[in-house]
Amino acid sequence: MKTIVAVKINPRDNVVTLVGDASPGDGVRYMTPEGDREITVLDKVPFGHKVAASDIKAGEQVIKYNEAIGRASQAIRKGEHVHVHNVASAVQGGAT
Repeated sequence: MKTIVAVKINPRDNVVTLVGDASPGDGVRYMTPEGDREITVLDKVPFGHKVAASDIKAGEQVIKYNEAIGRASQAIRKGEHVHVHNVASAVQGGAT
């Protein structure tokens, strides 16, 4: 198991963006105003992709950089890869 750094820009964000590749069981560490947080990755996630920082219900907005980038097309667990397989883009045909 290794620890990967991630970026969370706004406290409202419910995803973090990885700055390295992660495998199931790896830790993801990101900073908040309250201090460092760490979550465990549940899937293989490539560099630059997103991981849920909290559970996201189906239909709930996915927030990155304080902007809604889409809606969860299914329930997404904390630590799960967040991408086109579980998010409907806010921009028709756009990537998440």
